[in-house]
Amino acid sequence: AVVAPDCGARQLAPQGRPMKRIGSIFLWSAIAAAFIGPGTVTAAASAGASAGTALLWAILFSGVATFTLQEFAGRLAVTTGEDLASVLRTRYPIGFARIASVLLVGGAILLGCAAYEAGNILGGAAGAMLALDLPREAVTVIVALAAGTLLMAGSPQFIARLMAGFVALMGVGFLLVAVSLAPSIGELLTGLVPKPGFADDPTSLLAVLALVGTTVVPYNLFLGAALARDPGLDDMRFGLAVSVGIGVLITAAILVVGTALDGAFSFQALGTVLAAEVGVWARTGAGIGLLAAGISSAVTAPLAAALTARGLFGDAEAPAWHARGWRFRSVWAAVILIGAGFGLADVR
Repeated sequence: AVVAPDCGARQLAPQGRPMKRIGSIFLWSAIAAAFIGPGTVTAAASAGASAGTALLWAILFSGVATFTLQEFAGRLAVTTGEDLASVLRTRYPIGFARIASVLLVGGAILLGCAAYEAGNILGGAAGAMLALDLPREAVTVIVALAAGTLLMAGSPQFIARLMAGFVALMGVGFLLVAVSLAPSIGELLTGLVPKPGFADDPTSLLAVLALVGTTVVPYNLFLGAALARDPGLDDMRFGLAVSVGIGVLITAAILVVGTALDGAFSFQALGTVLAAEVGVWARTGAGIGLLAAGISSAVTAPLAAALTARGLFGDAEAPAWHARGWRFRSVWAAVILIGAGFGLADVR
């Protein structure tokens, strides 16, 4: 009676492990969907336009840094059963540290997510206009409504898996365009090695900082920790490594696409060059990719804000803070409304 269940578990483990690994990839794809937004498209394409493939190493470094920091937060969540925000609340229950953790960390994440959301909605709308002949205001409302509908429809885990589809859509679009440009393998390999003295060039230094800043996204630490409480450590690390690797590959493809630009970056310039160099389909494909990037990030930023607010201020067991609770929904709705407001006002 003692041995039989154990033997049965050992027999079933090899069959169930691949499914757990696949599920972990889908779950952690939310991290890639979060950092590959319109800001990443702008930063990577601009770097490609100004420096060619010479800054591919910065994307690789950003991926390593992202995996390292996310693994820290994910390991903490798996071993304690609490997300990062909840750990902060319980670790510093009173005093100045409590005020600092709530006001500084909570304020930075919530305000930061609102700022990200404005860029996500603006960028998603600008990308959609490459493929759709609609006014900017109408597309802005469509992106905001799409994000709100997705958040209203499901749980954080369901949304994370849904974002895997957006990541795939982004990846296929930009990778096809990058391959169509036929970059030199030698140039790609050379770009993976930093050139001495790059920091002496203000343009290159700013591009490197932009690539790192748009990939190592702070709110992803809270989002990832909230998603990582169920899987084991090995599955968490595997899913995280695959999803971040895919995100790095997509970002590198965007940089390669940017090398086709001649002059300053803009979404319209990107669409025009792609239509001339590759074909009209490439302009449409880039627009769809940008729209997918905008919607995916427009979903994950409010979701991260709501999960952080719940961990810092609420109780995951309280009905009001459930995924369908009014307090949880009010946080992400406020972030979407702020972003949509900036988008409709065309505030840069």
